[in-house]
Amino acid sequence: MSVFSNSAFDGHEHVAFYHDAKSGLKAIIAIHNTNLGPALGGCRMWPYASDEEALRDVLRLSRGMTYKSAMANLKLGGGKAVIIGNHRTQKTDALLHAMGDFVESLGGRYITAEDSGTSVADMKKIGERTAYAGGVVEGSEHGGDPSPTTAYGTFVGLKAAAQYRLGCSDLQGLKVAIQGVGNVGFRLAKYLHEAGAQLVVSDIFPDNTARAARELGAQVVEGDAIFDQPVDVFAPCALGAIINDETIGRLKAKVIAGAANNQLAEEHHGEMLQSREILYAPDYVINAGGIIDVYYQRTGGSAEALKAHVESIGDTLVQIFDRAAQTHTPTGVVANKIAEERFLKA
Repeated sequence: MSVFSNSAFDGHEHVAFYHDAKSGLKAIIAIHNTNLGPALGGCRMWPYASDEEALRDVLRLSRGMTYKSAMANLKLGGGKAVIIGNHRTQKTDALLHAMGDFVESLGGRYITAEDSGTSVADMKKIGERTAYAGGVVEGSEHGGDPSPTTAYGTFVGLKAAAQYRLGCSDLQGLKVAIQGVGNVGFRLAKYLHEAGAQLVVSDIFPDNTARAARELGAQVVEGDAIFDQPVDVFAPCALGAIINDETIGRLKAKVIAGAANNQLAEEHHGEMLQSREILYAPDYVINAGGIIDVYYQRTGGSAEALKAHVESIGDTLVQIFDRAAQTHTPTGVVANKIAEERFLKA
């Protein structure tokens, strides 16, 4: 399994592998860049098909966290952790404790938090073995879970993108396809439903789509059919690399605005979207609400300041859209340049 020659390797500072035979933990932590501060990023638990797939995912995700923190003006670097395993059947206290030992072994260079397949309860268990577990606030409405804030920030960004590309003053009657209605996707769907949008959803877990249909009146489609829906906005809220050579030609939407990380399989797919006049809200900009939330948890910022910071995501996206239009450059490239100006000069 190659690291330095891996196509997703981007000058990462540190990549660590950890195996605990007793608990069965197999995990990878990747630290991309710490110029602005310690690396913060969620811990994902997923049944990867191979070790190579897990490595590629953690490399891509950690790089995205560097750019996300920089664009959100946070004094944080970028890192990520992945646990290879099924979060519904293989998660144990012993495994989470071993993960805490792994995080602790890096001495604070990496701070973990919730991600796909992990929860507040999991962070509490991990936090029993390390001081570097975020996303836990006793007594708060969501217990420190940053996913509600991720969903709210994505909603704010989606509104800004829809207004910019479609001229919508509100979301009444807007048709939105959401791929993935888990912790973040369902909350985004709820915000959209309350704003009057019409929803089409898909998810690999039938209980998630059943809830969206039952509680929000969403239309449910199976698997890849979500790409073919005649909608205004496509909101990816599951795993990454779903905007690719095969799917771009199938999209009917004029806006892509969702919470998933690493939505573009390759950078040139941003150019393909631009050529089709599909406005892409760069993923690490629109989904930054969660990391902003965890940052405020650790620094003690007020709820009012947090809300204002998250709502600035819409303004940041408009600045990116304007600069992209003026320079005839894909929005993702514009966002990358702005982020790099911030963390490379630090």
